[in-house]
Amino acid sequence: MTKYSFLLLLLLSGVRTMGQTTDSLQVNFKLYFHQSPLELGQKYITNTNDTVSIATFKCYISAIEIQYADTTVFKETNSYHLLDSESPESFRIPITRQNGQPVTKVTFSVGVDSIANTSGALAGALDPVKGMYWAWQSGYINMKVEGQSSSCNTRKHQFQFHLGGYLPPFNALRRKEIVLNSKEDSNVIIKIDLASFFSNIRLAETPSVMIPGKPAMELANQSITMFSPE
Repeated sequence: MTKYSFLLLLLLSGVRTMGQTTDSLQVNFKLYFHQSPLELGQKYITNTNDTVSIATFKCYISAIEIQYADTTVFKETNSYHLLDSESPESFRIPITRQNGQPVTKVTFSVGVDSIANTSGALAGALDPVKGMYWAWQSGYINMKVEGQSSSCNTRKHQFQFHLGGYLPPFNALRRKEIVLNSKEDSNVIIKIDLASFFSNIRLAETPSVMIPGKPAMELANQSITMFSPE
């Protein structure tokens, strides 16, 4: 090995080492139903005794803020992420750590803000091809939960909950704060428990919510209780 080849090898090794330092952080979301990791198509029993199987879960996570033990805060720019149960990698969100301090708090919005809504359909996670855009009048769907239950007197016993709306008085955007016990590693894990989403729903009475309005607002309030630290 020549001297120049050896120097090049050292340089490349240093680049790899730098890439493995604590300058990055990953926020991981995990789907649950009660205490069990959620499996699509698996049957679960809700708190209201409905038997449900989940076929689709999609949810926008936006405006992510990371607070560190030294009270500094990192705010992600252009912060729009779509969690999609059909795409497991979408539940892993890389975030710049900024410093080596432990993470004490993660704050984020569930849904899409009015700025993005009034800008019209955008690209990336906000691309209408993702199936989360109604129209310019009503904007984006913040959260989508679909599946089947024998309690539903609907075609194929389907339930559909599409929560959204950005115009007052029916703005369904919600903010969630997750307090952590000084996470020092490079992964933050946040549970999403869909059992909490269904805890006040009786599917025989309400098998769907598909437009902005009071029912969507009530479910948006309930939806943020799904998120908790693992």
